[in-house]
Amino acid sequence: MPELPPPITVVGIGADGWPGLATASRAALAAAEVVVGGPRQLDLLPPGEVTARRVPWPTPLRPAVPGLLADHADRRVAVLASGDPMFYGIGRTLAETVGADRLRILPHPSSVSYACARLGWPLESTEVVSLVGRPLETLSLALHPGRRLLVLSADAATPAAVAALLTARGHGSARLHVLEQLGGAAERRLDGPADGWPHPPGDPLNVIAVELGDGPRGSLVPGLPDAVYESDGQLTKRHVRAATLATLAPTPGELLWDVGGGSGSIAVEWLRAHRDCQAISIERDPVRAERISRNAGTLGVPRLRVVTGPAPAALAGLPTPDAVFIGGGLTAPGLLDSCWAALRPGGRLVANTVTLESEALLTDRYRRHGGELLRLAVAHAVPVGGFTGWRQAMPVTQWSAVKPNTPQEEAS
Repeated sequence: MPELPPPITVVGIGADGWPGLATASRAALAAAEVVVGGPRQLDLLPPGEVTARRVPWPTPLRPAVPGLLADHADRRVAVLASGDPMFYGIGRTLAETVGADRLRILPHPSSVSYACARLGWPLESTEVVSLVGRPLETLSLALHPGRRLLVLSADAATPAAVAALLTARGHGSARLHVLEQLGGAAERRLDGPADGWPHPPGDPLNVIAVELGDGPRGSLVPGLPDAVYESDGQLTKRHVRAATLATLAPTPGELLWDVGGGSGSIAVEWLRAHRDCQAISIERDPVRAERISRNAGTLGVPRLRVVTGPAPAALAGLPTPDAVFIGGGLTAPGLLDSCWAALRPGGRLVANTVTLESEALLTDRYRRHGGELLRLAVAHAVPVGGFTGWRQAMPVTQWSAVKPNTPQEEAS
């Protein structure tokens, strides 16, 4: 039986450096033959106590992890991480690369724990948004009046960028507290309003605490107002959108294909359902594809992937979806069958149409695959002279079905 490689010890370290480490963390670093970490972290270790070879992480980090660890597979390796390695840290990458069983993780208080301690905020009810390696627009999804947020900064310029975004989104009255070098000798706090943030860039190692006051009220459920979307008219309208998302039933970690994205509203609201939801919007019109990306950024889900090209050809090579929505292009040869074939067993397909030609296709698939076929009709009250009457929107025919787990189930 081959000898197992030595475990990799992951040591959390704070701005207080070596003096702030627990006894077990110091012993692990002192016993290591190789210590891997960021240059700033490696500089915190005293040469007299830690004699191991020091290896800085290369850039980009994630692709380099397997090769770097393979180079030192037969040696005692310690990896330095900021604070808690499993909280937006290198610990997750290492667990996914070498397996959690090979890791020995020694956490340190995270910057979030320090920030809540300094501010007197309950940790369990404080939302955390990381902007490290993520677009600034990610913050937009968390903006609700009266809420408290902790924002993990990417660099020294992040506080001013956050203040500008808050102001642009109508939350200029928010109070910001920038906490630098938490736990270290150079710890500092800067306070001010988002509108007219008064401080120049400071230390790159900072956390931003945000106290939101008055501002625009958002919604946590599908069916955002149509007006929040930039659109040329190709938009699944609010009430039909809410019903469609309810049928698609987003679940954390699942992937949606939004085929014929239009303005991207279905994919956007799928992603807003949970931070672990994933979505790809497929749109053949390049102008609309760019508009989808803008809508995704504005509404806090810049992680939406947009594929430009005609379906079904543009579907080739995409990861297997858990759910598919078809909002346009149903009459394109092979589209409906390609989407059904691509869907994983147990996945959901929902298709909407307002035309008789596409309705005939959906009726045929309903006969073949079962599911549910329904018609959604919405009427709005409008002035009729000096009175009020109903104006009927075009009715939407919707077919939805769950793909069987086995071909035999589908045949039956």
